[in-house]
Amino acid sequence: MHFINQMRLEFLSIPANVAFARVTVAAFASQLDFTLADLEEIKVAVSEAVGNSIIHGYEHAPDRFVRVYAALTLDTLEIRVEDDGIGIVDIDRALQPAFSTDAERLGLGFVFMQSFMENFRVESTPGRGTTVMMSKSAGGSMVRASEAT
Repeated sequence: MHFINQMRLEFLSIPANVAFARVTVAAFASQLDFTLADLEEIKVAVSEAVGNSIIHGYEHAPDRFVRVYAALTLDTLEIRVEDDGIGIVDIDRALQPAFSTDAERLGLGFVFMQSFMENFRVESTPGRGTTVMMSKSAGGSMVRASEAT
């Protein structure tokens, strides 16, 4: 696969960085011809993935790092969110609606990610961390800089 642009973020596992990640990835994605609704879905998916890393992966420890990678092809955004947290013992169970390890959560994060993105996959190793990979195709192609101004 040929990427036309890529980015990488690494930030502390604090709640304020959920908004930072979502806005940054959406701004990066806006190089493609995504609709405003698409960009909102991308923001929600990124928020959920980063939030899961902070809340579940790191159990609110503020001194760990979450990594977000994004790449663009001519018509697709690919996103990868990684942590080195506690990992997920049973991914199939974690992907079920309403499953959560936190009684105060609805357990819909993975459901939102799956419904808003075209491709979605989770890899996890207990004690070593979790990686969420997802992608979404744009309706058109990369916006030329001359068209954007």
